[in-house]
Amino acid sequence: MTTSSEPYVLNIGPQHPSTHGVFRLRVAMDGETIVDMDMIVGYLHRSMEKLAEERTYTQNIPFTDRADYLAAMSGNLGLCLAVERLAGVEVPERADYLRVIFAELQRIASHAMANGTLVSDAGAWQTPLLYMFREREKILDLFEMTCGARLTTNYMRIGGVAFEPPPEFWPALRELVDELPDRIDEYAELLTDNEIFLARTRGVGVISAEDAINGSLTGPALRGSGVPWDLRKAEPYAVYDRLDFEIPVGRRGDVYDRFMVRLEETKQSTRLIRQAMAEIPEGPHKTQIPLALRPEPGEVYGRVESPRGELGYYLVSDGSPAPYRFHIRAPSLINLSLLRALAIGSPLPDAVVTLGSIDIVVGEIDR
Repeated sequence: MTTSSEPYVLNIGPQHPSTHGVFRLRVAMDGETIVDMDMIVGYLHRSMEKLAEERTYTQNIPFTDRADYLAAMSGNLGLCLAVERLAGVEVPERADYLRVIFAELQRIASHAMANGTLVSDAGAWQTPLLYMFREREKILDLFEMTCGARLTTNYMRIGGVAFEPPPEFWPALRELVDELPDRIDEYAELLTDNEIFLARTRGVGVISAEDAINGSLTGPALRGSGVPWDLRKAEPYAVYDRLDFEIPVGRRGDVYDRFMVRLEETKQSTRLIRQAMAEIPEGPHKTQIPLALRPEPGEVYGRVESPRGELGYYLVSDGSPAPYRFHIRAPSLINLSLLRALAIGSPLPDAVVTLGSIDIVVGEIDR
């Protein structure tokens, strides 16, 4: 006697913790196995790119805080680099070092969120999540100390950064980078040999290097598949070409490898911050620019290595104070494109963990 099940459709989201934001999955199931999936976005659409065409280049910086709201510093930096290239603005050397310090602090904070919630998605206890949030909170304290905000920082400026860090910032930063290596080892000790975590992540959501490249993936989603591509090395900006760091890569391209790449990247970020602190020169933190900057007519594409991958800004100038065209290349949207292929044929719990390992931020998907 044979038994058969009737396929059914399951809606996950748009308000569900496993979707990491206002994002909906419409999943066709045969028993516990996924046979099809629709990814439905747009619930958080705010017409950000169109609104940006009516505001000056400087006034658009706060929009970048609200795209990838877990990596505001990276968004600020990407837009400022694009405008500086378009308008031919020179950045003081001290400002470049400050940008590296804050961008790498942001990477550590973002990866702490990504890995902490991934562990939770895998069904683990809350201890690793709270441990990672402990370090994230210290970084957000440093942000607040410098610019008055913890999440939507609005710190980078065209030509440099908004403020010089206060005197108390440097001892607090030194204390943090001194303790981070031991903290990261603590995360690894908790998880890398945990048989339940390994069972939930090893061999799950495997992305081959070929598929990752063909899908235009970037960031840990690409490097987890063994492709050592990082814009900080491939197309250095700020002062990354003066600093020594490595590009962690995975071997199998599964959830576990993406987790480990982020964990190792936090070590490399700590290494970068130490070097920047040692080498930062005295001098101004910003180049003065006109209140209503008017770049010559032209177009530019500026990009940075955000915690989620290549974050790009395409700008077109018509000589006015506002961009004629403003478009964001959002790594979360591109990286998400492979989820359907990864999910079909797998059980639903594996798809949830796979989604968590891709580390999307819905704010930059919808914009």
